[in-house]
Amino acid sequence: MRIFYSKKFLKSYQKLPKNIKEIYKSKEKVLKENPFDPLLGTHKIKSLNCYAFLVTYKIRVIFQFINGNIYLINIGDHSIYRK
Repeated sequence: MRIFYSKKFLKSYQKLPKNIKEIYKSKEKVLKENPFDPLLGTHKIKSLNCYAFLVTYKIRVIFQFINGNIYLINIGDHSIYRK
């Protein structure tokens, strides 16, 4: 399974503190192996028709499955659900 990044995700990712980026990188490895690993806390977001997983208690990633791949939409605090 490959991972693709939206422009919005990349822009939001660049704004994150270094320690959060490091945590994200370890979570991305888990995501590649099993998007529904309990470590990620993956859940469906019905209002956006996509999924999210937790990087930390406050930081989340919104993503979709497209043609057997993972497309990362955005990363940030809970406010990303409203955008």
